[in-house]
Amino acid sequence: MALGSARSIEELHPDVVALALRRLDGAALAAASCASARLRELASDPALWRDLCLATWPSLRHPGLLSAAAAASPRRLFSDASPFPVPKPSSPPLLLGPAPPPPRELISAVDLYRGGAPLLSRVVATDASSPWFLGSPFRIDALDRKSPPPPPAAAAACPAAELELSWILIDPARGRAVNLSSRRPVAVGRHWYTGETLIRYATVAGEFLIEATVTLGEETGHVREVSLRVGDADGAAVCGGDSLVILRGLMEGERRRRRSGGGEEEEEAKRRYDEFVKRKRNRKAAEARKELLLDFCCSAVGAAVFLAIVLTALLR
Repeated sequence: MALGSARSIEELHPDVVALALRRLDGAALAAASCASARLRELASDPALWRDLCLATWPSLRHPGLLSAAAAASPRRLFSDASPFPVPKPSSPPLLLGPAPPPPRELISAVDLYRGGAPLLSRVVATDASSPWFLGSPFRIDALDRKSPPPPPAAAAACPAAELELSWILIDPARGRAVNLSSRRPVAVGRHWYTGETLIRYATVAGEFLIEATVTLGEETGHVREVSLRVGDADGAAVCGGDSLVILRGLMEGERRRRRSGGGEEEEEAKRRYDEFVKRKRNRKAAEARKELLLDFCCSAVGAAVFLAIVLTALLR
């Protein structure tokens, strides 16, 4: 039927509808699939979701990456990685109780954007089963000073406010993924010694902080390092074995659906980060007060003992 004579979307040729669906973002595509059985069938095409994943995250173009996560369909990967994870504050501490079987491998798909345009993409495979990984502080480097030079676009000066980060962590064995970045920076500062700019992106999971840091050179402003760490409320690094439990909880947990055209999720991530930093600062202040009180008590006891010894000697 001609396009001009169609009175409903059901009368349009499937190729025309498929072309229209390819212009939608993930949220709109998922909503369209609920409109009718025909749209659901057309919107369930794996190639449609695969193209959407590749357009959203250029790092997924790495050869074999989508096939490495073949346990999940492209639609499942998008639904896992596009929304923000929602840790349940009412749940018990993540490190308590029996831990699920840890993955033997983690794949990081990292994309850095400047003004919405892809700037840098990296794919890193991490052996998560080695004793060294399980016992050492959790850290993944997508780009370090020993890595090959970044592309020329990443060597240009990058204003921190224009940089957005996506860090998708994939468990290829189970086909689950989670995006650990807040997308927009939650904090920007300078290294106290080198003067380099540190741009932080974070996800708060209860009493733990998953933090990705982009380091820009002091003089040139180009990207020097991109790394991921996990820390606790005291600022201490969490080992790889315990971090796997936290990350598995985020992968299996709920998601906060992103709203088209809004930045509420990014603002919520920033608010949660600020609250986490405030709690950590208050905890350190409380510990400092306890130590000060303990020092005062020890000094008072020492002075009392000294005076007692002096008085005893004088009264003899």
